Amino acid sequence: MPWVNYHSHTKYCDGTDEAAVYAETAQQLGMLAYGFSTHSPVPFENAWSIKDHDVAQYLQDVNALKEKYVGQLDIYLSMEVDYVPNMTGVYDYFISNLGLDYTVGSVHFVDAFPDGRPWEIDGATTLFEKGLSDIFGNNIQAAVKRYFDISREMLATACPTIVGHIDKIKMHNTVKPFFDEQEDWYRNEVMATLEVLANTNAIMEVNTRGIYKKYTLEPYPSPWIINAAYEMGIPVVINSDAHHPREILGEFEKAATIVSAAGYKTLRVLLNGQWQDRPFNQQGIII
Repeated sequence: MPWVNYHSHTKYCDGTDEAAVYAETAQQLGMLAYGFSTHSPVPFENAWSIKDHDVAQYLQDVNALKEKYVGQLDIYLSMEVDYVPNMTGVYDYFISNLGLDYTVGSVHFVDAFPDGRPWEIDGATTLFEKGLSDIFGNNIQAAVKRYFDISREMLATACPTIVGHIDKIKMHNTVKPFFDEQEDWYRNEVMATLEVLANTNAIMEVNTRGIYKKYTLEPYPSPWIINAAYEMGIPVVINSDAHHPREILGEFEKAATIVSAAGYKTLRVLLNGQWQDRPFNQQGIII
C-alpha cells in the first residue's frame, strides 16, 4: 500500500538532488503524495538554508512538478520554517506570500553565543557542547527548557501546519547522556508543550530521520510522547525528513508500528488538496 511524505529537502538547501529526482523516486515507490519542504531563508549565515536568490527557482521547480505529475502523484509545495524569536516564523510576510500549500515549523536554534551567532542545537555534538557551555553554563536543564519555551512560543504565535521533530533536542543523547528522558523535569516540559499543541490545529510529525541516520534508536518524538499525544487527541503524520532520494521512506514501517501501538488508527494526510484522516498499517495508507 502507498505512503505519503511531507518533509523533504533538495539541493536548494541541504539535500543532495534536484527536486525532479525526488519526485521521480516517489512515483516509482508508488506514493500517493510527496511534499517538498526546503529549509526557509534565515536572516543570518548558515550552511543549510535556501538562499534568498534561489527561492523563485525553487517555487518554479516544484510548481512545474505539480503539473507534470497530475493524476499520478500529488506534489505539494512547502518550506520548513525555522522559528527564531524576533527573527523568523511562518507568519513572516515573506513566507506567507509564497503560495505554500502548508508549512513545517521547527526549532533548530536556541538563543545565541556571546558574539550573537545563533546556537544550532542539531549540528555536531561538539557545537552542542560549546553552546551548552558558553550560553547556559553547562546547565542542561536550562538549555532544554529554553528549547521547549521557544517551541511553545512558536505554537502560540507562529503555528505551522506540521510541527517538525518536536523533541529534536534529544538527538545528542546517543553520543553522550546529556539528560534522561525519564526525569520529571524533562517530562514536564514535553507535556506542557503537548498541551499547547493540543489547543492548535497543528499536526505533530513522527520523524524517522534520527533512526535511519543512526542518530537515535527511536523517532522524533519518542514513543512515550506519541502515546501522550494520542491521549490528547493530537493528529500525527509520518515523515522521513529526506535529504537523499533513498531516504524517502526510511523506517516508515517501524514508525507505523510505534504510532499504531500508541492507539492511532489514522494519520492526518494531505490528498487532493485537502487534509484528511486516513487509516493506515505497516505497509502504508489504506485507501
